[in-house]
Amino acid sequence: MRNAFGLKIILPALVLGIATAAPIFAQEDNGSASQSMHRAGESAENAATDTGHAVKHAYHGTVTAVSDTAVTAKVKHALHENTITKGSDIHVDTVAGVVTLKGTVESAGAATTAQQVAQQTSGVKEVRNELTMASNAAGSGSRDQ
Repeated sequence: MRNAFGLKIILPALVLGIATAAPIFAQEDNGSASQSMHRAGESAENAATDTGHAVKHAYHGTVTAVSDTAVTAKVKHALHENTITKGSDIHVDTVAGVVTLKGTVESAGAATTAQQVAQQTSGVKEVRNELTMASNAAGSGSRDQ
């Protein structure tokens, strides 16, 4: 009888304790779920922002490449039209508006002229002159003959 009496008191107290504790656990779970949803929303927003930045960079990269191609064409045309640099073997490369001149020219004056022609071309930000003189390369061999 004593055991039955103890169960009659303990069992309802246990049920009451579980019943009052369940909403507390549910609120914590809802809090966790809410935080998880919030984090997921932030992750989605960050992914969208990152995608937007990637598209923007791709666009600007494409614009820069198209612009560089146009600058290269303008410089090549200007070098071909110039009487001093017309017959020279000058290679033009443009990256972000910086023009690099490589190849062979007849004289230091032709190298200087090529640099000036490139600098005066629309869209050129800087010129790197890496031209060499043909007389220096061929001159040492022709003197021996």
